[in-house]
Amino acid sequence: MKIGQAGTDREIAACYPVMRELRPHVPENEFVSRVRRQEKSGYRLVAAEAEKEIVAVAGFRIGESLAWGRFLYVDDLVTSKKHRSKGYGAKLLLWLREYAVSENCKQLHLDSGLQREDTHRFYEREGMSKGGFHFVESLSPSKA
Repeated sequence: MKIGQAGTDREIAACYPVMRELRPHVPENEFVSRVRRQEKSGYRLVAAEAEKEIVAVAGFRIGESLAWGRFLYVDDLVTSKKHRSKGYGAKLLLWLREYAVSENCKQLHLDSGLQREDTHRFYEREGMSKGGFHFVESLSPSKA
């Protein structure tokens, strides 16, 4: 298995079929341009390749806050359905941890939807713990 950052438009586009499983609301024709816009604020896309195809992808960024210090935040982490339970997600998460350490991060963070119980079990098996609740509010101009 090979893991590396997707840097070219072609490499980013090749990640779409796997990312679509996690983010089906993102149209294919907007994927590369949206990744490119997010890169301006530090987003990076990394892909795990095995069996001559992309089997898992992760989107992440490095940040710093008063609460956490320097951290790596995982925006997206998904293994393709047909390749789950083969260790690819665990290896990609390990790559993210090692990258975070190399970037002097003190913590790794991610959010996961409440309905994704299988995913939560995976994160807990991999040594992560639930650290809080994430609250969200959709905004419209009349609420601002």
